[in-house]
Amino acid sequence: MTGYRSYEVSVFTPDDPKLKFIKLYIKKRLTDYINEGLEWVIISGNLGTELWTGEVVLELKKEYPELKLAMLLPYTGFQSKWNEKNQLLFNSIVEKVDYLNYTSNSDYSNPSQLKNHQDFIMRNTEGCLLFYDTEHEGKVKFYYDKARQYQESSVYEIDLISFDELQWFITDLEEEDFN
Repeated sequence: MTGYRSYEVSVFTPDDPKLKFIKLYIKKRLTDYINEGLEWVIISGNLGTELWTGEVVLELKKEYPELKLAMLLPYTGFQSKWNEKNQLLFNSIVEKVDYLNYTSNSDYSNPSQLKNHQDFIMRNTEGCLLFYDTEHEGKVKFYYDKARQYQESSVYEIDLISFDELQWFITDLEEEDFN
């Protein structure tokens, strides 16, 4: 699971009302996948969608203890330049993951580490869920483009969460609360 970084969707605090709905929708989508047999959720530790997903998975594990969370980081020291608040969030998830590893056992040195990381994840998963709307670019576009290219030679599912889909979900929730 990957998607927009927090700043790309203008979420800057944990109490932002948008974040509540984003997490609820991620929870709904992951629950659907769990009911279809999902066993592992893999994140790369990026701020935004990935860490929010980590929080959601840790919450879901209370109801689905068989669900596992893996954090596969692209290089050592990944979060070392983040501010203290973001490092605390990162560490709160790292402490509870079922599996933690790196695709490069050195600190960041060049972009090939990120490319190799994406390649490794695609080769070792059946698909991805992306919080990505093709009409609103963000850093996740690199993963999306790479995944589409990978689909040309491999069976790989790409499932997108668009802004319209998220809005429909929010509208349905609000209508349920109103009724």
